[in-house]
Amino acid sequence: MGTGFAVKNSGQNVTRVTAEFWVGAYLRRLSLSDIPAFVTSKGDATAGAVLVKMNTLDGQACCYQRSFDLMRGARAWVVLAEGVEADVDAALAKQRSFDPDLWVIEVEDRDGRHLLDEPGLAE
Repeated sequence: MGTGFAVKNSGQNVTRVTAEFWVGAYLRRLSLSDIPAFVTSKGDATAGAVLVKMNTLDGQACCYQRSFDLMRGARAWVVLAEGVEADVDAALAKQRSFDPDLWVIEVEDRDGRHLLDEPGLAE
């Protein structure tokens, strides 16, 4: 594994965290809060997009994706799909068919805690 940072140069230097580094850090944050989580689909280590499936263990689920919020001028987590877990899984499978570099993290918590709204993960 490399440093966890990728440098993209398109006229200016931009440093960003690799997908693999972010996923590892996210899993660690969840672990520290005693929230079980698993990588169910490993994507591209450097630039793969990340989807987070929140499984509340009652047959319901919600899937979050990162998107750019034009109103705030920042990245934010938004709901991609929610409802019956089988329907959310079907939406995830559809996304994987479009993007084989996609990471999917499944979080399991009856209270629906995913930490995506916490500092360092929300932005």
